[in-house]
Amino acid sequence: MLKSQSVTDNMVAILGSFDHRLSALETAMRPTQLRTHSIRRAHENIDKTLKVAETILGQFDLKRQAEAKILRGPHEDLESYLEAVDQLRSIVRFFSGNKSLKSSIGVINQANNLLGKAIFKLEEEFRQLLTSYSKPVEPDRLFDSLPNSLRPSAASASPGVDGHGTKPHSEHQTKSLETVVYHPPALIPARIMPLLHDLAQQMVEAGQQQQLFNIYREARSSAVEQTLRKLGVERLGKDDVQKMQWEVLEAKIGDWIHFMRIVVKLLFVAEKSVCDQIFDHESLRDQCFAEVTANSVAMLLSFGEAIAKSRRSPEKLFVLLDMYEIMRELQPDMNIIFGSKYCGEMRGAAKVLVKRLAQTAQETFDDFEEAVEKDATKTAVLDGTVHPLTSYVINYVKFVFDYQLTLKPLFKEFNDGDEDEQLASITTRIMQALQNNLDGKSKQYKDPALTQLFLMNNIHYIVRSVRKSEAKDLLGDDWVQIHRRVVQQHANQYKRISWSKILQCLSIQGLQGGSGSFGNGGSTTHVSRVMIKDSFKTFNIQFEELHQRQSQWTIPDTELRESLRLAVAEVLLPAYRSFIKRYGPLIQSGKNPLKYIRYSPEDLERMLAEFFEGKTLVDPRR
Repeated sequence: MLKSQSVTDNMVAILGSFDHRLSALETAMRPTQLRTHSIRRAHENIDKTLKVAETILGQFDLKRQAEAKILRGPHEDLESYLEAVDQLRSIVRFFSGNKSLKSSIGVINQANNLLGKAIFKLEEEFRQLLTSYSKPVEPDRLFDSLPNSLRPSAASASPGVDGHGTKPHSEHQTKSLETVVYHPPALIPARIMPLLHDLAQQMVEAGQQQQLFNIYREARSSAVEQTLRKLGVERLGKDDVQKMQWEVLEAKIGDWIHFMRIVVKLLFVAEKSVCDQIFDHESLRDQCFAEVTANSVAMLLSFGEAIAKSRRSPEKLFVLLDMYEIMRELQPDMNIIFGSKYCGEMRGAAKVLVKRLAQTAQETFDDFEEAVEKDATKTAVLDGTVHPLTSYVINYVKFVFDYQLTLKPLFKEFNDGDEDEQLASITTRIMQALQNNLDGKSKQYKDPALTQLFLMNNIHYIVRSVRKSEAKDLLGDDWVQIHRRVVQQHANQYKRISWSKILQCLSIQGLQGGSGSFGNGGSTTHVSRVMIKDSFKTFNIQFEELHQRQSQWTIPDTELRESLRLAVAEVLLPAYRSFIKRYGPLIQSGKNPLKYIRYSPEDLERMLAEFFEGKTLVDPRR
């Protein structure tokens, strides 16, 4: 036990000695540990400093690389040049965040100066690149972008109507039957667009928006305006329009309609695409597009305004309707293309033109009714045929019905009534005005029979034309039937005036009252041989006069001509046959019977077939 205690005490003593020595050793080592910690921290600081220095040196190296690229200019490698500009901006940002460095201010100034030079070169590069690719578009290239049916080779000029210059309108009818696809051309090659975009973006970041705007406006507006001039677009005002001959003006209006479609559907759409691809900044993009197209839009619309404000005349109605139609067709496109606030003036001008064209067309339509009724054309229709005014007015009305789809929205511009009723009312008034005028012209004839023939021909032409056109649906069957009866009334009046007197020569009443013997069975009659001879002589003279005169008259409609001849023959030939049968033997038994019975019924029938042919006869007996 004591031994164990002794061992324990010895161990405690030994451990105590170790603890003392360790404590002494620790005391001796403490300065060394402190130095080691300081050294470690120093190393860490050195590492950090080296890394900062390495970064700073790297920025200096990047600056030298960027500077070398900038000094070489953007021509050799634009993409690398743009990277160098971005590096310079990054360097400026770096040293702006480390202004405690002594060299920061100097580096920042150097980098900014270099950036200024770089942006100037970028500006010049943008100007040169944009200008070199901003060329006017050749007309053929635009034509090739049109749908097939609207290309110049497919559009054949329509002849005028009866020399009045009015043209039938069919384009809008065929147009709706096909799928119309436009393919706007690429105004700048696709490979160039990203370069222009990046250059523009760098200029915007450099605060050069105004300079960018000026360069873009100058280059692109010039290209657009030159394209319009190559197409043939002219800036024409009211005075220019007033001086033009109608044929010249009509051709220019047709061109203008074609140009409007090409410029809006192709050129402006393509120009907007260029703008959209180059500029990311919406306000700048919209402002540039507005400035580039403003003058061209004004040039196009000025011609439309000049036509709408020019002196009204009937032949202008259809070109006004064509212009109104193309403007309405293009209005949705223009609202989209010129949808920004910077294009408000252009949208407004287009809407004003639509309204003004509608108003002028409406007034021209109203003028036409008055012009028809008051037409004092001295054109002589000596043969009683259809008057040029009649054919002109009827063709005019036919073309009006070709424009129904255009007229309906036009009527709505000024009146909320039913469009069909408005069209029917106007058509009815025009027809009545024409008939009133024809009544006046018919009084120019000295021969009342020709007056009736003239009215019959013209009213028949009107009725037949209406029956074959869309006007019949609006005017109605009652209108047609009433006017067919009018035609028949004029035919009856013609027969009465022309043939009643000659038929009197063949009537018994005209011969009775005399006395004499017909040597046939010793029968006695109150009709003398002299009276019969006189009747035949009178008949021959009157018939030859009628044949001579009325063979020069004209009934242009074959069916009407044959109908009237037949109506005359049905009255004349039976009366003549009866007269010859009854009184012919008395003449034939005397001297020189052919002097009195000059014609057989067959001769009369043959000669009646020559009436109304518009011929000048040399030998009345043929």
